Amino acid sequence: MPSELGLVGSTFLTVFLAELGDKTQLATVALSGTSRSPLLVFIGSASALVLASLIGALAGGSLSRLVPTEGLQLAAAAGFLLIGARLVWWGEAAD
Repeated sequence: MPSELGLVGSTFLTVFLAELGDKTQLATVALSGTSRSPLLVFIGSASALVLASLIGALAGGSLSRLVPTEGLQLAAAAGFLLIGARLVWWGEAAD
């Protein structure tokens, strides 16, 4: 049981920190500011995040059966490096 709680806790902390200031949070703030029902905006936003997380968890579980964990981590790292390089390149091109 403690290892399951640790996994839940580390997943919560990672996703929570990743979502702070993210486009999702900014969109939720904007929608809530133009709505008379912030609770309904919260319910819609939370539902969307839960569904996106479910899809990610299911896809990750399926992929881990087909591709070794090291391969998935390498692919994710390469993807983040490519995204970062493109952002740096576009940032320099805009100057």
